[in-house]
Amino acid sequence: MQLTVSAVRPDTLAQAKYQAILVAVHGKRLSTAAASIDAASAGALTQAINQADFDGKAGQTLSLYGLQGVHAGLVLVVGAGSDETLAEQAWHNVVNAATKALPKGITSALSTLSDVVVANRDELERISDHARYALEASYRFDQHKSKKTESKPLKLTLAVSSANKAAKDAVVWGQCIGTGQNFARDLGNQPGNVAYPGYLAEMARALGDDGSVDVEVLGETEMLKLGMNALLSVSAGSVNEAQLAVMTYKGGKAKDAPVVLVGKGITFDTGGISLKPGAGMDEMKFDMCGAASVLGVMAAVKLAKLKLNVIGVIACAENMPSGTATRPGDIVKTMSGQTVEILNTDAEGRLVLCDALTYVERFKPAAVIDVATLTGACVVALGKVATGLFSTNDALAEEIAAAGQRVDDRAWRMPVWDDYQELLDSPFADMANIGGPTAGSITAACYLQRFTKAYPWAHLDIAGTAWLSGAKKGATGRPVPLLLEFLRARAAG
Repeated sequence: MQLTVSAVRPDTLAQAKYQAILVAVHGKRLSTAAASIDAASAGALTQAINQADFDGKAGQTLSLYGLQGVHAGLVLVVGAGSDETLAEQAWHNVVNAATKALPKGITSALSTLSDVVVANRDELERISDHARYALEASYRFDQHKSKKTESKPLKLTLAVSSANKAAKDAVVWGQCIGTGQNFARDLGNQPGNVAYPGYLAEMARALGDDGSVDVEVLGETEMLKLGMNALLSVSAGSVNEAQLAVMTYKGGKAKDAPVVLVGKGITFDTGGISLKPGAGMDEMKFDMCGAASVLGVMAAVKLAKLKLNVIGVIACAENMPSGTATRPGDIVKTMSGQTVEILNTDAEGRLVLCDALTYVERFKPAAVIDVATLTGACVVALGKVATGLFSTNDALAEEIAAAGQRVDDRAWRMPVWDDYQELLDSPFADMANIGGPTAGSITAACYLQRFTKAYPWAHLDIAGTAWLSGAKKGATGRPVPLLLEFLRARAAG
């Protein structure tokens, strides 16, 4: 999809040279753009709405073909709700529904939807949103199908009040978010026999092909020398070697401390010796969505040329059962020197992350955010709506939560209180890797917190938000929008 902006007066819409025009209707009230089309068509738009019993609910669409007096062959009427102001989540649904309603044969379309009034969003923000949501809605993953969905490239023009530099920059930013999000979705949707640890490392290397990102990849020999025994304990049962990829983007001043993102990259999680039930295990290919998100963010950051120093680290391993796999009860020494009794090999994400979180101390970071599909307990607590946000740093937590709210990629803060730490006690090691049957997402965060004393830290548990199941099964690319908005705000400083 190609996205651009154009200053188009409402009274010229009827003669605009596009195959399709998108206009909003608020309940039964026509937007300015819809009213212009209605006037040009001698009331045909209103008549069609009434005959179709179209009530203008947010996300409802009605396709009108061959309206007399209108050059475009298709006028797509899009419901924007009956309220004067649209909620952010409803606005997301409006653009998604409108984009999906465009027929595959359409190659040029003009959208006037950025004129919709949205709560807490000015015009430039709506332009960015529109671009991002349109890319999100047009996403397809069919590279492994023998018969692929055929569609011609769509040039979508957003009608704006002024096609100035600010508006053009807003479209570009929306494209960067959408591109990064869709890249993360592509990675997450790959099967485990394709996206093994080495594959993710190659994806990291590819980001550095143009010289805008420095990439270093550590294999198991290098990690063993560093004492990353917790991470290596996860890959012990797999024939695929673990990888730690470090991507460094230097967009800020040389002296500025970087923001570091650490992604969990378990490319397939059987649970290891603590084997998962077979039903639904195919979805464990999504257990690398934290790493996929970090890769998506790094791809977008370099596209946007963000004026900030950012380092992305992905800790990648495959958790498999075999004769060499780690056993429940085994004790490993982490890179930090702390020891861990592994009571459950299915609590492996925290084992790869703890060594990665120790490793990133060398960068003297301004902040570290780890991203992981870490616990089923977080899904129980927050479902598929909100990402779990854990931090002992109030300012950082508030910054992240606010960024998520601004881009409709919301996170909800959970406690990381010392009261929970005793649940990780072990009689044989410094800690256990699980904390018992209660407060699972919190004890997982408490475990990670023990490795993050050297810098401001936050943990995003995306087990509920990284992918969808059922008929809409697939990676969502979350929390790429949240992280990019957080970084953009930091860069704006």
